[in-house]
Amino acid sequence: MMKHQILTLLPLTMALLSAGAQSQSPSNYPTRPVRMIVPFAPGGASDFVGRILQPKLSEELGQQIVIDNRAGAAGNIGVEMAANAPADGYTFLLGNVGTMAINPAVYVKFAVKPVRDFICPSLVVDVAGALAVHMSVPGNTFKDFVEYVKSRPGKLNYGSAAASSAQGLTMEYLKLKTGMDIQQIAYKGGAGPATTALLGGEVVASLVTTASFVPHAKSGRVKVLAVVAPRRVAALPEVPTFLELGFSELKNGSWQGVYVPLKTPQAIVKRLHDAILKVMADPWVIERLGAGGADVLTSKSPEECAAFMKTQSEFWATIVKQTGVTGE
Repeated sequence: MMKHQILTLLPLTMALLSAGAQSQSPSNYPTRPVRMIVPFAPGGASDFVGRILQPKLSEELGQQIVIDNRAGAAGNIGVEMAANAPADGYTFLLGNVGTMAINPAVYVKFAVKPVRDFICPSLVVDVAGALAVHMSVPGNTFKDFVEYVKSRPGKLNYGSAAASSAQGLTMEYLKLKTGMDIQQIAYKGGAGPATTALLGGEVVASLVTTASFVPHAKSGRVKVLAVVAPRRVAALPEVPTFLELGFSELKNGSWQGVYVPLKTPQAIVKRLHDAILKVMADPWVIERLGAGGADVLTSKSPEECAAFMKTQSEFWATIVKQTGVTGE
């Protein structure tokens, strides 16, 4: 190519590069579809939340949100993929208490450390957990249940999802606090297998998400004794929280939040934070989430979310250490 042709093309090339850079700048974010990694299979609690957020967040950001389910290794596969994605705001993770606060203590060799490797623009929901017992268990209160278990040390079983799930660890925590001697049976899922086991009498108690028990409590097939939530659940207003019962550490259930890689520009983090808060205030979103047993839980700022993450990580690390749970 002749020298004068190169000189003629140079301004055009620079203009195109400038336009491309401008289209990808934080001030214009987003200019193309955004990927939401859900680190679990379709149909679970995280996927349920993600699919409610998807249309409204797409509307608010002006670009399509594409859900990418990346299940496996207790959520660690999706977490690692999100941590290694470009820090440009076009990939974010819908993480939960398990992937972001419990797994780091359980899978200690896992290279990704959520507190270190992610920024959390905001939390989005809290899904209450609930302790329910079979109808054959005498009494109607948590105190009655504790006394019943203590009268039969080592002879009773309870069901949960994986031993390292929030619900499984919560029950182990309650055992430590109350002195109950009851054995855990871990099922491949709380909403399905663990709940079915309780209904069939395979176990005398189960601790899973509240939504799993609501229809069975209404029909009189199980007794819900307490919920893990900051306030009573609307669908079960007569059931006390564990906070009311004196367990101050059990304030939150299976919370979820949005996470981006650590070096994501601050302007993009703020854009996501503002969009999330607007979406989470939408009546349609609140109603849909509530129907599935999830309450809106947002962060005033990324700094507030970071502080929450630190507190939760320390709490669950203590519980993991006390219970001796290790990665399967």
